[in-house]
Amino acid sequence: MIPIRDNIPSRTFPFVNYAIILLCGLSFLAQLNENPQNSLIERFGMIPARVLAPDREVTIKHAVPVRTPFGQIHYEIIERPVAPSAVSGWLTLLTCIFLHGGWMHFIGNMWFLYIFGDNVEDRCGHLGYLLFYLACGVGASAAHLIAGPESTAPTIGASGAIAGVMGAYFLLYPRAKVLAVIPIVFILEMVILPAPVFLGFWFVLQLLQGTLAITTMQSAGVAWWAHIGGFVIGVVIAIALKAGNVTKPPVQQVRPKTERVRIYQVYPRRR
Repeated sequence: MIPIRDNIPSRTFPFVNYAIILLCGLSFLAQLNENPQNSLIERFGMIPARVLAPDREVTIKHAVPVRTPFGQIHYEIIERPVAPSAVSGWLTLLTCIFLHGGWMHFIGNMWFLYIFGDNVEDRCGHLGYLLFYLACGVGASAAHLIAGPESTAPTIGASGAIAGVMGAYFLLYPRAKVLAVIPIVFILEMVILPAPVFLGFWFVLQLLQGTLAITTMQSAGVAWWAHIGGFVIGVVIAIALKAGNVTKPPVQQVRPKTERVRIYQVYPRRR
């Protein structure tokens, strides 16, 4: 499910949310312009094995294309030491949340942050939202560290912090609606879902994938437990803020105009 928009307007301009998106964008451009491209990831990404054992020599495996005498290309797996960390290992729990692994990773994260972040900032205030976002990001990194302490793969991405934003949204806006695109076979359907259903389904999916990754001892390159940890931390902080009457009251919701719209068909109509 891809969210398009929600029905909660913002009372204030979410400049902190936009500043975070801008900072992530500048970091991603720096990654694209750097040679080699992965050095920023290795120097500022969070590597669990290096965080827990700073003096340990950490190596990383990656595929290198090799051309055979017959002109064919195959890939060989080589192992080499990772680039030295530019900051303290524990500080990488924070720096890693501003880096991304590719265009889809970056665009997907920033879009979710754009949809849900402004409303959480509206309830928490600008400074409160900044502290909340950073706390969720560090907490999500810590959850991934606990789940895979021996991992030597650099962990990057704002997904954990954004999961915290989604967790806070889940609690702060229980009656909100989310307009989302859902692929059904060859048809894309645009539907309006209650925000708890949309976000709850997302969380259950992360939980299932994270459990599967642990039980099968396999990893698909996704920090599932960073997502899970970030979401739970976002919910817990939101509960504490509501209990302390720290958050601002919610704004009036905009009533959706339609409940279901088919927006695209990928097969031709029969005449």
